[in-house]
Amino acid sequence: MADPQSTVPPADPASSPEEEPVKPAPTTDKDFFHALGGWGALLDIGLPWIAFMVVYAASDHDLKLALIVAVACGAAIALLRLVRKKPLRNVIGGFIGVAFSAWVANRSGKAENVYLPGMILSGVYLAIYGISIIAKWPLFGALYGLITQTGGEWRKDADMYRGFNRATLIFAGLFAFRLVIQIPLYLTEQLNALGIAKIGLGLPCYALALWLAYSVLKGSLPADKWDETRDHVTGLLRGGKK
Repeated sequence: MADPQSTVPPADPASSPEEEPVKPAPTTDKDFFHALGGWGALLDIGLPWIAFMVVYAASDHDLKLALIVAVACGAAIALLRLVRKKPLRNVIGGFIGVAFSAWVANRSGKAENVYLPGMILSGVYLAIYGISIIAKWPLFGALYGLITQTGGEWRKDADMYRGFNRATLIFAGLFAFRLVIQIPLYLTEQLNALGIAKIGLGLPCYALALWLAYSVLKGSLPADKWDETRDHVTGLLRGGKK
């Protein structure tokens, strides 16, 4: 008598359902903003400059004390973010900027020179953004091609080219606006006005430019292209891949 189990045909491996690879969840506009560091990161960048201006005014123009407090403030913010395991990209860049500016001001003995490196940097950024626009390779588009490893394919898409060009124009305008305000104040040694301009043209204007660039890029692209673009950029800012 045959074994009943021997009559059961073996399962066909090809017919068994295969598990589909799990796709990463699509990002949202909120994820995009948080990947940039959120409002906290932007505020952290400005705090050392606020500390410098307040201490310099309150200490009867004690430059060294104001510089020490500004640098210490930047270091404390970086340490706090490190302990809380928060992103350090923006804070480290801001701390290096404050430390170098403090060194320049201390070497020259002129308090207004604490703002000179930032003005020079704004000029460099303006040149980079402007040249990229004139060359018809807007910087944000070039970075996108680098991120996605697609080179200049985005330039063949009229919507993407328009969006990246507009976003790049906005940031070129930001740096031009900063220089138009700061250079006359620096040349006339208006230290208090320079400090207010540094703070006002820093966090608030950067946040406004970021929002405008975000809005024009999103408005220039169809929904599906925007979702893909946002996913790529958000993944890079998080330190991973899409």
